[in-house]
Amino acid sequence: MRYQTKRPLLSLLGLTVAILLAGCVAVTPTTQGTSATTAAVDTSGPAETESAQATPETVTITHVQGETPVVKNPETVVVFDYSLLDTLDQLGIPVAAVPQSNLPPFLAQYADPAYANAGTLFEPDYEQINALEPDLILVAGRSSGAYGELAKIAPTIDMTIDVANFLADFETNMRHIGLIFDREEEIEERLAEIEASVERVRAKAADSGQNALIVLVTGGNVTAYGPGSRFGGIIHDLLGVPPVVEDIEAATHGDAISFEFILEHDPDILFVIDRDSAIGQGTVAAQQVLDNEIIHATKAWQNDKIVYLDPAIWYLANSGLRTFPQMIAEVEAALE
Repeated sequence: MRYQTKRPLLSLLGLTVAILLAGCVAVTPTTQGTSATTAAVDTSGPAETESAQATPETVTITHVQGETPVVKNPETVVVFDYSLLDTLDQLGIPVAAVPQSNLPPFLAQYADPAYANAGTLFEPDYEQINALEPDLILVAGRSSGAYGELAKIAPTIDMTIDVANFLADFETNMRHIGLIFDREEEIEERLAEIEASVERVRAKAADSGQNALIVLVTGGNVTAYGPGSRFGGIIHDLLGVPPVVEDIEAATHGDAISFEFILEHDPDILFVIDRDSAIGQGTVAAQQVLDNEIIHATKAWQNDKIVYLDPAIWYLANSGLRTFPQMIAEVEAALE
């Protein structure tokens, strides 16, 4: 009789243990987003838990040359664009390597031996980059042609901006950087400030009644840039300063023009970019080139409206988190 009493108790105990064990089986929820994907984690044992915790989170970035999965908060970053380098510098995000030739003055610290020389914007040092084993490579503009080879080394994102969509592309790039490096809140604050400044300058441009011509001076020659061009897309199209000439061809180096052309169209404001100064070449400054009798006869000269824009910013790094607001400020000051 005693054995008959114990067997039901043992069966009940076994059933209870089975239920408890069944309750310990982990079910991992899956979440899906437009930009980030996190691998599902099996928490059924200590070894698996440690492995899952060591697995870095990744996000997928859509850019002009495709989609690229990127580890969040990458440790070894190589940058092939001075605007992007300016942005990371502003955010305090460390980089491992940059092209060290022709660095703008405000990024001169990256010529230090603490940073690897990644080659040039047009010709990366692939051997050096391979040795670094980077987690992320950023390219844009001048360096975008190297995307294919760089993408074979590490995840590579092309952040080239289309001047026809300058502000939208700029904001997209900044938000991608914010997502990758967990700086989304700071990025949104900065973008709100930039948007407000753009609207302020557009209003001033409309009220001032002043028109403008943009010229680039190099090697003693003068070229012009109009709407839709690399510089006109910002001053005319985005910031709303009316062009004195509508039909200047939006070519890479603008149209070749004479001093007489400037006098003939006689802009209220003459914006000048000294390319030789930007790249550290040439012996004749733009101020000297434009200091002649023909230019002296223009309204811009007589009204002190020849505006020499910061050449390093406008020519080398015109879409950085620091440099773009500085460009807006320069145009705003010219409208006073």
